[in-house]
Amino acid sequence: MKMVADKGKKTKVGERGANEEPEHIDGELVLSIEKLQEIQDELEKVNEEASDKVLEVEQKYNEIRRPVYKRRNDIIQSIPDFWLTAFLSHPALGDLLCEEDQKIFKYLVSLDVEDSKDVKSGYTITFNFSPNPYFEDTKLTKTYTFLDEGTTNVTGTEIKWKEGMNISNGVSHEKKGAKRPLTEERLFL
Repeated sequence: MKMVADKGKKTKVGERGANEEPEHIDGELVLSIEKLQEIQDELEKVNEEASDKVLEVEQKYNEIRRPVYKRRNDIIQSIPDFWLTAFLSHPALGDLLCEEDQKIFKYLVSLDVEDSKDVKSGYTITFNFSPNPYFEDTKLTKTYTFLDEGTTNVTGTEIKWKEGMNISNGVSHEKKGAKRPLTEERLFL
């Protein structure tokens, strides 16, 4: 009996015809798949080690950058409304500053970003303000913590507003066509 293969049809692994016995997975194929998995596991270990080394280098250079940031910050403080201008010019952050925030940002004198000990787990932003008519605080912080399940937990300083100056009260806007009010996203409130 002569068998001719139909070159127009490709048989998928595990696919069988009506009168055929189920195909058995070849022992060599199983061995190849196991070897491939071992190599993949080895590659993952190398990638994890590389990530750890990159973090070490980032942390080292963050320390080296600190005095340079300090000198830069000293110059920035002599430029009127620097931080307000910088935030308003940023394509994403500019939309987070409402008119009242912009008035407050005129009192922002410096901004510090500090990574957690493990850079992968988050960072803290400290907004340093000169005395202002809005709140008692001179420092407001916002901490971003990256959780294992891929979410971010955001916590911030509870602002000690001066009497009658709490701009966070009642901040919501109607979105045209929306069924419920859309709460405005704010940078530090």
